[in-house]
Amino acid sequence: MPKYLFILAFILCSVSSLAQTAQEKLEQRKAQIQKEIRAQEALLQSQDKKQKSLLVEIVQQREKIRLRESLIRTTEKQAKILKDEMYLNQLEINQLNRELKELKEDYAAMILKSYKSRSEQSRVMFLLSSENFLQAYKRAQYMKQYASYRKTQGEEIKEKTDQLVVLNNKLDLQKAEKQKLLQEQEQERLVLQKEKEEQEKMSAAIQKDKKKIAQQIKNKQKEAKEIDRKIDKLIKEAIAEANRKAAAANKKANPKTTAAQTRATQNSSKIVLTPEAKIISDNFKSNKGRLPWPTATGTITQRYGDQPHPDLPYLSVHSNGIEITTNQGSQARAVFDGEVYSILYVSPVQKAVMIQHGDFFTMYHNLSNVTVVKGEKVSRKQNLGTIRTSSETGRTILKFMITQNVTYINPQSWLTPN
Repeated sequence: MPKYLFILAFILCSVSSLAQTAQEKLEQRKAQIQKEIRAQEALLQSQDKKQKSLLVEIVQQREKIRLRESLIRTTEKQAKILKDEMYLNQLEINQLNRELKELKEDYAAMILKSYKSRSEQSRVMFLLSSENFLQAYKRAQYMKQYASYRKTQGEEIKEKTDQLVVLNNKLDLQKAEKQKLLQEQEQERLVLQKEKEEQEKMSAAIQKDKKKIAQQIKNKQKEAKEIDRKIDKLIKEAIAEANRKAAAANKKANPKTTAAQTRATQNSSKIVLTPEAKIISDNFKSNKGRLPWPTATGTITQRYGDQPHPDLPYLSVHSNGIEITTNQGSQARAVFDGEVYSILYVSPVQKAVMIQHGDFFTMYHNLSNVTVVKGEKVSRKQNLGTIRTSSETGRTILKFMITQNVTYINPQSWLTPN
């Protein structure tokens, strides 16, 4: 086989291997998205229609639409990779067909030549007509090599024919798989269209009661600001307490520390990290993008930052963290090793846990009960308490926040992609 054919075969194998890996990853991603869609559908179905507010239903429906669109994009990527792989397989089939045709033509010519000189007498005469022993020996070797070559040609024809059968079968399977993907994609598009129509109906209905909905949003924002104020107060207390301890430890270790230096440490607006606390803080920071989710299952239904309300764009919705909607009875989990700094009692039925990780803090809000105590050392994924299920909406939502000192950070960028 010419050198370029070896190169082509190598490229085809490499591309096929990469395509297979990409397909597996996309299949895993698709399964995860489908799982999240089923969770959203379960949430929608489990809630009492009489109790559930239209605003809550719109948020959940919008999240389902976002997941459905992501599922369609993933299926499109799968179909594209499969199309590319089919194209490469077709190239290989075409090449094998050309090689097989040449082999068969050569083999046919050899068979014809052998047929014309098939008699045993002609072979013997070919040897006996040699001028000397050396020539006779060479002619005998030639006849032996010719027979061996015929056998090799026959085996190569069979091998390439078998390869063609395998590749054609593979191509047939890929065509069926592609057709299945296209059908799935079309079905998802139809479902998505239906969900968007339902969303439009709900959005139209919400416009009829703008004042009531706007007041609901304002009340929710007022409640969130009050909670944020309490958390800010706790963080400032934590900073002051940590810096008092740092100043005392520094004074003890270095008696020459001046009063001005001590006051600077105590009055700092950020935690002055001890060597031990710095290690904890650095470990937390190095795990950005790899922290486990604070719930075993769930989807983000409220994102971080300022966002215009999708149905009342003149109203801005602010969040210092994210909201994760999960299943009833779910537990909140610590995302990293740390120490419980405080248990915050927001209301008689709502509690929050604040965990310190050096100069980082993680907050887990909207718990119905708490299973840790102030000062307790907690480990990664340790349960902190049960997430509260609202009696009004039937939703189970964890509000999760991260700060470095008093600066709020987008928690989503710190969590492992779900």
